Amino acid sequence: MAQEEVDPSAPLVAVTEQELVQRVQAGDAEAFDVLFRQYFAKVFRQATHLLGNPTEAEEIVQEVFLAVYEKAQTFRGEAAFATWLYRLTANAALSRLRRRRRGREVAIEDYLPQFQPDGHHLVRPVIDWSSDLEARCAEAQLQQLLRQAVEQLPPVDKAVLVLSDFEELSNKEIGAALGLTVSAVKARLHRARLFLRGRLAVTFGHSPT
Repeated sequence: MAQEEVDPSAPLVAVTEQELVQRVQAGDAEAFDVLFRQYFAKVFRQATHLLGNPTEAEEIVQEVFLAVYEKAQTFRGEAAFATWLYRLTANAALSRLRRRRRGREVAIEDYLPQFQPDGHHLVRPVIDWSSDLEARCAEAQLQQLLRQAVEQLPPVDKAVLVLSDFEELSNKEIGAALGLTVSAVKARLHRARLFLRGRLAVTFGHSPT
């Protein structure tokens, strides 16, 4: 589909996001600065949620917007520009998460419910510790425990959880950002939440299964 001609004399405050992107594709540095100011906070927040480290998040922001400037021509507009940015940010953060996890693997299956062929729990029924969790929700320690548990998730599972529960993206948007089908997003999200439940259950002295 042919792109509409953009009037280079139009003030940047009056142009649409699509027109800004087209200007960046044409090498307009001022348009790039406008996009940077519009999306810096969102990219930084997402990178911080994914990495848990503001310093690394700042580095990701630089990587992402350098990629935007250098690869603007590859953006075809099939998806929203924000989705493209999410994809760039997630890919850059996932690369770091994978390098970070080398030698620090956690057996996620150990914290997931285990079942017998007849459907019964393999060890014993899950203890309902939700009342314990509710009682501890006011404690700062719980937030720290949750952050630690999230860090132990496999990189893609962590990205799915972060984009869903922190960034509040839809399953379709998450799939577009991570290159996953919607069903794969749902499965990974379900597994990630079960892992967090099981990991906290163990911390509170209960069975994860």
